Amino acid sequence: MSDLNIPAGFVRNAVGHLVPLDQVREHDKLRDGVARDLGDEAEQLSAALARFKKKALADVADLVAVSAERYGVALGGQKGNVSITTYDGEFKIERAYADRVVFTEEILAARELINQCINAWSEGANSHLRVLVDRAFRANRQGQLMVKDVLSLLRVDIDDPDWKTAMKALKDSIQVNGTAVYIRVYKRQGSTDQYLPINLTLAGV
Repeated sequence: MSDLNIPAGFVRNAVGHLVPLDQVREHDKLRDGVARDLGDEAEQLSAALARFKKKALADVADLVAVSAERYGVALGGQKGNVSITTYDGEFKIERAYADRVVFTEEILAARELINQCINAWSEGANSHLRVLVDRAFRANRQGQLMVKDVLSLLRVDIDDPDWKTAMKALKDSIQVNGTAVYIRVYKRQGSTDQYLPINLTLAGV
């Protein structure tokens, strides 16, 4: 919200009302200051990460083009994935493309078929499978299914015609919705051949 239309001596609360500054509790002011400072800094970090990704993708693309045109060397593998390292092997940079997978409404039918299979089988023998299914269809905070968890069900090999029908319905519900590109940065651990990722997400640091 813009502060341009807020009179001197007032602040705007979360529902848009103007409140005299002297009526705001000191603790509310303190909380506001901490949240605002962190929010502003988070926006700056997000913008910096966006600039880094844009630069990294451009630099890798330039390297691939120069290698092909000047030296006749083809960098990259399947679907344009590229891995490059520094001369001393300290840093490794990967450009990776991945399909964005979503599920159509057929996922509901697949889930019902899977549940019917489990309910038809003996309870005790399939308790672990029930846990796996419940985990696979657990939505995240945005109400979306976790793709890798759902797809993990396709690796469960059960020789049962109803299960195979359920898995076909699950496969039919998969839809590729564009492609995402990632930049991953790794650093070698000492003189070993082990590389660990440099975390660029809050959850990883």
